[in-house]
Amino acid sequence: MGGKNDYLHWVLEHLSGAGGVSFRRMFGAFGLYRGDVFFGIISGDALFFKVSAASRGDYESRGMARFRPYRDKPQVSMNYYEVPADVLEDADECVRWAMRAVAAGAASKKKSSKR
Repeated sequence: MGGKNDYLHWVLEHLSGAGGVSFRRMFGAFGLYRGDVFFGIISGDALFFKVSAASRGDYESRGMARFRPYRDKPQVSMNYYEVPADVLEDADECVRWAMRAVAAGAASKKKSSKR
């Protein structure tokens, strides 16, 4: 292991309390899943969680950045926000935020399956 895998494994360790968290490689980053729900992205040394209308304010009030997948298209963003450092450092708090992201991902998945 080494490099970006160290950060991935550190995040997975912090999220172990959420149970059943796995990852998949995606375009130079990692997608985080709980079961079949996509709820997080690790890009470089940053963790991003899926947000809902109810949780978005918690990220925005802390000045957290949205995930922007294309460097050459900074106007394109997704409903994923960077997790604040103090949340990431506290495994219990990180799991609480992750579970809200899982709920947001599950709700989004239900909406897209109804289309």
